[in-house]
Amino acid sequence: MTAADLAATCLFAIEGAIVARYADLDVFGILVIGFVSALVGGIIRDVLIGYTPPASLRSAIYPLTAFVGAGAVIALDQFVERVPVALLQFTDAAGLALFAVVGATKAVDFKINGFVATLLGAVSAVGGGVVRDLLLNVVPGILRQDIYAVAALAGAAVTVLALRWRMPRAAAMSIGLAVCFLLRIVSVWQGWHLPRL
Repeated sequence: MTAADLAATCLFAIEGAIVARYADLDVFGILVIGFVSALVGGIIRDVLIGYTPPASLRSAIYPLTAFVGAGAVIALDQFVERVPVALLQFTDAAGLALFAVVGATKAVDFKINGFVATLLGAVSAVGGGVVRDLLLNVVPGILRQDIYAVAALAGAAVTVLALRWRMPRAAAMSIGLAVCFLLRIVSVWQGWHLPRL
């Protein structure tokens, strides 16, 4: 679970740093937004389930991973401009899925109700992005973007159900990850959107 958490941390730090770069922030701003994007969702989840201090602040490995991911964007600035949007969609979907299933699994480990564990999985996945968008003074993407938070909820729900059905942890997380990732990628490919009033 730690490996999945660190992989998602790095992916979201890179994504957050790219967003900050296009928002014309300075180097420090890029590092801050990378950190927030990668870690705030997990911090919110851990505080809500009573796991304090949060896992990402108990060891230097999480902040360092976030700063390395954001620092890579700074160091490879010219390359970042040439990264295809499709690749960013895949890495974003992977990070979303990893955080959703890790968050849901951790909530289940803490004996949290299944419905609430699903919500906490989604909070883990989208919380950092919401705070990032607020810091950049834009409406959070999950409130206006295609199937994003819904994909996180679906992946977290499948993970929780699989764990309740006594499936091995790795299998439960893998199924939830696949559901979230595929739903996000297919929704982008097909242009699916939630209905608007």
